[in-house]
Amino acid sequence: MCSSSAIQKNLEEIVKKDKMVVFMKGTPTQPVCGFSDAVVQILRMHRVDSYAAYNVLDDQDIMSRRTTFSNWPTIPQVFFNGEFVGGCDILLQMHQSGDW
Repeated sequence: MCSSSAIQKNLEEIVKKDKMVVFMKGTPTQPVCGFSDAVVQILRMHRVDSYAAYNVLDDQDIMSRRTTFSNWPTIPQVFFNGEFVGGCDILLQMHQSGDW
């Protein structure tokens, strides 16, 4: 098992490596929860085709540490330019309000 600080550093590197990062359940082509699917659909509607997606179900370190990393309790979690944007509810609000 990795140390807490090593996992934290790894998460920091992950969210900064790509312009957009999504921690989700499943994959963009096969989301395994409705909220992850909704985020994928919102991204598609806004023609966001290129982003890094991490299946939290495949990585218990990310699954266990992502809440304290982002201070957000639910999955999916979306990061843009290394900054936490929000989860499904936030992206849905942004989409509906035109703040995208």
